[in-house]
Amino acid sequence: MGISKRDEGKKVSSAINVTPMVDVMLVLLIIFMVITPMLNNKVNVDLPIAAAAVVMEDANKEDSTVVAVTRDGKTFLGGDQVQVDDLGAKITARMDANKQGSKTVFLRADSRSNYGKVMDTVDAIRSAGVSQLAMLTEKKDQ
Repeated sequence: MGISKRDEGKKVSSAINVTPMVDVMLVLLIIFMVITPMLNNKVNVDLPIAAAAVVMEDANKEDSTVVAVTRDGKTFLGGDQVQVDDLGAKITARMDANKQGSKTVFLRADSRSNYGKVMDTVDAIRSAGVSQLAMLTEKKDQ
């Protein structure tokens, strides 16, 4: 009777299979690449209702300059919160960097925001040398 020895341990590979992990990471990367552009320029405000509304497609373009005033008086340039005092300089810098884009600044103000805050924002936009200011509203249902 001899002792039988198994050689199964020599067949075991200790290399880690990274293919499933890479597949999951690529799917997550694609999901985040698709969703991220939709998240960056939105601040939730309830727009006032008017009879005629500015075409929202122009405001939704990637190179458009959108300023938002929330109901609690905060001012946003795109998705970034800014002080009203700094707004004129930041709009000027954005317009200079975006030479081929639209020179119109779109203002989204919550219908319940303080009128004085909205007017301070309009003054700051005008101080940046902007000649075309479009105020976004919701279109009135008729």
